[in-house]
Amino acid sequence: MLQEYQNILVPIDGSREAELALTKAVEVAKRNSAHLDLLNILDTKQYSYNFAGLIDGDVIYKMSSDAQDYLNGLVDKIKQEASFEAVDIHVRFGNPKTIIARDFPQEHKNDLIMIGATGLSAVGRFLVGSVTEYVNRNAITDVLVVKTKADNRTALESK
Repeated sequence: MLQEYQNILVPIDGSREAELALTKAVEVAKRNSAHLDLLNILDTKQYSYNFAGLIDGDVIYKMSSDAQDYLNGLVDKIKQEASFEAVDIHVRFGNPKTIIARDFPQEHKNDLIMIGATGLSAVGRFLVGSVTEYVNRNAITDVLVVKTKADNRTALESK
């Protein structure tokens, strides 16, 4: 019997790999009549180091607003070009590794995480290991690490 997934988590960090994972996740969700949760995590510790510990409410509000706008743009493309409606967006603050691997899937009853093989932060991967690596080892649910393009070019890929 094939596994049927009902609630798929796709972490989105703005990287090409995350958008490839999203492209494939849309197709998996359509085949399974599943729901997609798009999640962007703002790691305020990372930003605090960049701003020498000085990060105020206005900066956090702007970061959150930008993340929501980006995710809403992806949802608009999905709805228009893939004819898929069962998608929600979420923006969280905190440690991406633990939120993706445990906290979010537990709260939202995700049964699959589809994540890009690499993300935006090469420095972070060097210093503390990749988010994908951590999620793959520690997730409370199935994980599919996306490494390749979808077979057919879709609207979510860059042109």
